[in-house]
Amino acid sequence: MGDPVKPAVAVLAPLPPAVLAALEESFTVHRLWQPGALDGLSAAAADAIRGIATSGGRGCSAAEMDRFPNVEIISCFGVGVDAIDLEAARSRGILVTNTPDVLTEDVADLAIGLLIAAAREIPRADRFVRSGQWLKGGMHLATRLAGKTVGILGLGRIGLAVATRAEAFGMIVAYSGPRKKPGIPYSYYPDAVALADAAHFLIVTTPGGAGTHHLVNAAVIEALGPKGILVNIARGSVVDEKALVAALVEGRLGAAGLDVFENEPHVPEVLFGLENVVLMPHQGSATEETRAAMGQLVVDNLRAFFEGRPVLTPVP
Repeated sequence: MGDPVKPAVAVLAPLPPAVLAALEESFTVHRLWQPGALDGLSAAAADAIRGIATSGGRGCSAAEMDRFPNVEIISCFGVGVDAIDLEAARSRGILVTNTPDVLTEDVADLAIGLLIAAAREIPRADRFVRSGQWLKGGMHLATRLAGKTVGILGLGRIGLAVATRAEAFGMIVAYSGPRKKPGIPYSYYPDAVALADAAHFLIVTTPGGAGTHHLVNAAVIEALGPKGILVNIARGSVVDEKALVAALVEGRLGAAGLDVFENEPHVPEVLFGLENVVLMPHQGSATEETRAAMGQLVVDNLRAFFEGRPVLTPVP
């Protein structure tokens, strides 16, 4: 008897080499993120594909699902699934999985790191020393964290991890979300404007997608005010970027720490010249340990599905 036929999986995003190698142990892998690869795929090969591996940023559209009529599962490298057409997947009976929990700690670390960097002006201070300005006199005073209120917009897994870290730094935690959570000791505010008005700092940890598009709008930014600090480690779509840039330029918002943007990797160039902004290239989960765990979960979900076992992390 010959070897059993491996299920065919389409990879739509450039996943780490170790993840691709692990996939190829169990599946026939079609590397379709490469230029022209998708267009060059034969109809027979497309029909044979039963699984899709993608990333949170790349996602998978309804048209792409139609391209692979026998797909049964989409395994996403990332916790955010707003770039996957979930309604299309649901209507086609396609299971979707993601990689929650394994990236929570790293993303929460970066949220607090960006807040500290923005409040204590760490990047600006680094440039101050490197450029020799310290030889001419000391740098101006920065902003304290302890005793201040940090508003967390979206108290899910990552939001709760951020709250734990904020408390350790002596901050007072408040939050907002669709509803008040039972058993949570933090002050709850019914909407983002009310939360921003009560907070010195606002950290955005919501999911992306249509339901949170521009949730942080001009009114929220105005409520946070000229001494406030906004940190976004969620999705660029959650913040009205034009309103944010205008407020930073005009001094109506004190500072911002940004890991995500509306049109990544394109960042508004005006931000490059602002001293009150800390910029990161969407690095929330970007540690060797976490990316390895995320990749393993992508593989494990696919293996479980095709072996007839329950997947580990289905998207509700």
